[in-house]
Amino acid sequence: MLPILLTSLAFLSVSVKSQITIVVNGTASHPIPSTLWGQMFEDISHSGDGGLYAELLQNRAFQMVDTTDQTTALNAWHSVNGAQLTVIEETVPVSSALPNALSVVIPSGSSGQVGVGNEGYFGIKVNSSDTYNASFFYRFPVASSFNGTATVGLQTSTGEFLGGINVTLSGSQTSWLQVNTTIQPTITPDSLTNNFTVTVDGAELAGQTINFAMFSLFPPTFKNRPNGMRIDIAETLSAMAPSFFRLPGGNNLEGQTVATRWQWNNTVGPLVDRPGRVGDWGYVNTDGLGIFEYLTWCEDLNMQAIMAVWSGFALGGTSIAEDDLGPYIQQAIDQINFAVGDPAESDAAALRASLGHPDPFPVVHVEIGNEDFFAADTYTYRWNQYITALQATFPNLSFLATSDTFNPILIPNPAEWDIHVYQTPSWFAENSFIYDGFERNGTHYFEGEYAAISTNSNDLFGTPADGRLTFPTMESSTGEAAFMTGLERNSDIVFAASYAPLLNHVVNSQWTPNLVSFDSGNVYPSTSYYVQQLFSLNRGDEYLPSTLPDADGTTFWSVVRKTSVVPNEIIIKVVNTVGAASNVTFQLPFSIEDTATVQLLTGAETDSNTPTAPSMVTPQHSSLVVGETFAYTAPGFSVSILTLITSA
Repeated sequence: MLPILLTSLAFLSVSVKSQITIVVNGTASHPIPSTLWGQMFEDISHSGDGGLYAELLQNRAFQMVDTTDQTTALNAWHSVNGAQLTVIEETVPVSSALPNALSVVIPSGSSGQVGVGNEGYFGIKVNSSDTYNASFFYRFPVASSFNGTATVGLQTSTGEFLGGINVTLSGSQTSWLQVNTTIQPTITPDSLTNNFTVTVDGAELAGQTINFAMFSLFPPTFKNRPNGMRIDIAETLSAMAPSFFRLPGGNNLEGQTVATRWQWNNTVGPLVDRPGRVGDWGYVNTDGLGIFEYLTWCEDLNMQAIMAVWSGFALGGTSIAEDDLGPYIQQAIDQINFAVGDPAESDAAALRASLGHPDPFPVVHVEIGNEDFFAADTYTYRWNQYITALQATFPNLSFLATSDTFNPILIPNPAEWDIHVYQTPSWFAENSFIYDGFERNGTHYFEGEYAAISTNSNDLFGTPADGRLTFPTMESSTGEAAFMTGLERNSDIVFAASYAPLLNHVVNSQWTPNLVSFDSGNVYPSTSYYVQQLFSLNRGDEYLPSTLPDADGTTFWSVVRKTSVVPNEIIIKVVNTVGAASNVTFQLPFSIEDTATVQLLTGAETDSNTPTAPSMVTPQHSSLVVGETFAYTAPGFSVSILTLITSA
């Protein structure tokens, strides 16, 4: 889509609204925090397992499954050539964390390759240029004289062999042994419906049983991290240049019950020692993507971590009694020490050091809970006890409250709040001035979750037919962008903001819309992704006041200066939230070079980037002749970034 970049109304063939004159003040009103734009992560819609976390096998260790329900226990697994599969409670488990195993019986009279297959997270991408790391544990529950091989491979759903390798198995191996190998496919199939298989010669092992535990299959990972991130998703997120990453994220922190809450110490160390949990979005979290992986990921992208600790409330409605909070507060202290503590003074920090990271991770802000307006009546005492203990232990960290702002009144008064809002596109545009009215009293705010999710204010959480969006549209994305100009204008008190949810597997979507969608082989950045990226990549370090937008209008803007480069850059963001083009004139108090760069995202009201049209709307680049006074026409439903260079 070509940008509309005009300096004169004479060339316009579309309706244009009345002239808007914007006078820019050359004296900055406040510095802009470097943390302003970032990412909020939550394992929803297989954002983590099956998404950012690169593990390809679903149900790899039979974690948290009910062995009396074999259909569910065998999720993603299938028999190859008649093998009899049963998930069992092992009499000799591979670890105390993983009590279950896969019993594979090779039927009498078998021939050919017999064994098991895994379909992955709704498919497995296979590329002949990639090398895959595969592993599993095995044992023979009854010793045999077998001494032969198993084939570890990849094949299509129709049985075409894509590549594999033979590994040695011994029938005398009655204790667990891990097999590690690599697979180099020789074929790149067109389809994503491929399988990982482990098979044996049926005739050689007919009538025998092999037990398997803790399978794993990894493609190449981002920055070659062991147990790391899926490259295409990681690169998409990295391209946003986020300054922070909120973890472990949202409701999935809390657990439906106290016992099923996210616990940092269950997510660290060897994978075989991580029990996993049933996440709050209904599927098993392997916790292979654990606290160490989260924090390493933050370092890889040069992000601060905004880390949450469990605050004594589970989503099912349970709040820990005031007198019983001590052990949970201690667990929070240990979690923070794992991230930033001194290994000489803390066992949790010493554990971090033992994993190869003696230095602290980049954690500055810690959230106490998540959306505690769900249990506001108990948050008063829970906040008081947590903040008292955590501030005393970590005086250099900042702590955020997560209930509604100033309702109820919390003691001591929070210095930082996390605010969430899901609304209509028009709500976001109409509320771009919401923070202008906040008192400047030393309190700071994190807009931790926000998104335009529906065009129907009476049914925000209904179906798409009721207005709920499946994917962001240019209408919703420009509404968000209008709101973001207000966040930038109020960045003296708003220190961070992040769209939510971040990621979504389109085959198993549990929430819409999302910033980035994907399947097992492709990534689909949304129109809102490009808005977030444009704001993040085009930051200033000083905010320049200007004529204010009309709070009831449809055109919004923000002007910042980037003093970290010489000559300085003036970056102007212009957002048009309706279909008619908008003509604006800027009056600057300083000299600038006569050519500006323009980055433009524009499209029709309902235009979306989807799996069937993944690049319908993407940013386009051009140039614009400018001066101390210059005109610009913002197309309908558009976000424009104008970058001007100051004259020496």
